[in-house]
Amino acid sequence: MSKPVRPPRTRPAAGPARAPQQVRIIGGAWRRTPIPVAGVPGLRPSPDRVRETLFNWLAHLRPDIHLLRGLDLFAGTGALGFELASRGAARVVLVERQPLLLQRLRELQARLQATSVEVIAGDALAVAARLPPASFDIVFLDPPFGAGLLWPAVEASRRLLAPGGLLYAETDEPVAADEAAAHGLEPMRSSRAGRVCFHLLRLRNA
Repeated sequence: MSKPVRPPRTRPAAGPARAPQQVRIIGGAWRRTPIPVAGVPGLRPSPDRVRETLFNWLAHLRPDIHLLRGLDLFAGTGALGFELASRGAARVVLVERQPLLLQRLRELQARLQATSVEVIAGDALAVAARLPPASFDIVFLDPPFGAGLLWPAVEASRRLLAPGGLLYAETDEPVAADEAAAHGLEPMRSSRAGRVCFHLLRLRNA
């Protein structure tokens, strides 16, 4: 007598990835410091391994990290900016408009006594428009995926880069060299971790 054939087991469809409840600072004076992740829709902090790779790139390309002035236009949790400050950057500016995230950034700034960090409330593009030209050595751009903000933010950020400055971008799709060139940039480093594509770029003919 033949055994009944059982239907194959199926797994439930995976839902959208959930943001972690906290990330941590990877290196520097505040190494291993946890950064809580608020339950704000669309908040997607840069993963630890992405930041580790990024700061390895920076250590190679800009070993003078203690002289760097950094700007994070979509600060969110502040993971990118506080990571830079932890490693001794001269100045770090974090821009955020969401009230709860602003509160968390200021609480972390106070807890770490981060005197090199400045938190600015406001829309990223509007704040960028009023910042002085050539005032930053690296600009971090990690806007919400699918919001169409990356290239407007790139255009707003280009004039803010000092000579030899770098622009970091996180996206959900790779940035092609010809697309970067159309915005006056050339890729220096690129990689991918899951659905996160991340790139380090500089002005062409810099």
